[in-house]
Amino acid sequence: MTDMTNQGAMVPERSRSGLKTEFAIYFAIIFAATVPLACLTWTLTLIRSGRVPARGPIARAWSQARIITPMIFAA
Repeated sequence: MTDMTNQGAMVPERSRSGLKTEFAIYFAIIFAATVPLACLTWTLTLIRSGRVPARGPIARAWSQARIITPMIFAA
């Protein structure tokens, strides 16, 4: 008789390319959502201070997406 208790469940592992694709999709969605808010923040900073901020709205949105996306995958 064969002992099958030590093998555990045969659960297929997630491929690295699938994880990269999912990460890219989430990143794109979050980036698209943060662009309008980054533009608004950039414009308000420009109006309040009277000078152009060092980082543009796209750089701000990219930065926020780079921060938020890994948090989703870590949860």
